Amino acid sequence: MALDAVEAIRQLQDRSSAKRRSAAKRLRKLGDSYASPALLEALKNEVGDPRTWETQYQMTMALGTCGSPSDLPYLRDLVLQRETLHAVHTAGGDAIVRLSYMEHSHTEAIRWCLSTGNETLVGGALQAVAMLGLALDEQTVTDILDFIEARPPQDGIYFWPTIAAAGWTGQRVHGFLTSCLSSPRSDVAEAATNSLAGNYGTHRPL
Repeated sequence: MALDAVEAIRQLQDRSSAKRRSAAKRLRKLGDSYASPALLEALKNEVGDPRTWETQYQMTMALGTCGSPSDLPYLRDLVLQRETLHAVHTAGGDAIVRLSYMEHSHTEAIRWCLSTGNETLVGGALQAVAMLGLALDEQTVTDILDFIEARPPQDGIYFWPTIAAAGWTGQRVHGFLTSCLSSPRSDVAEAATNSLAGNYGTHRPL
């Protein structure tokens, strides 16, 4: 039987990392704001141990669905720390955009992620943009594509913006998607085909 929110919150304190991770995944799916304080505290206790990177990832992702904009200062500080794991950068970018979207400040959040130059963080942010189906203004799209197209075409960072572009418009977007049709990555080429047809496809981030 699947855990309810109260049981999952309690399990965040389990001695087993696997059980803490399972609890975070359950809370991420439930999206219950009641879990926000417990998740934030659990994440603060978890970070710093590279052995539990998967658990840290799921806790951060769960905070993105259960948290509030008040959690943003902690998340921004976390992803700027040198010792923060790559998996947490990905989840942090996703969570920062999701929580910023709640207060209609997602465009600023995306620009902030781009300004760090951190490809992993930007990848996570664009994952959220794609999953939320966010339509962005022309300048923000231009800034994103400038960042992406400065990387070689085989770079994995192309995947999520190619999906997100299904909801973007303009000649620059069409040119980007057309070029992605011949990507050396089959997943990017498939995403480009879908996006040119206005279809986001079906995707489930880890």
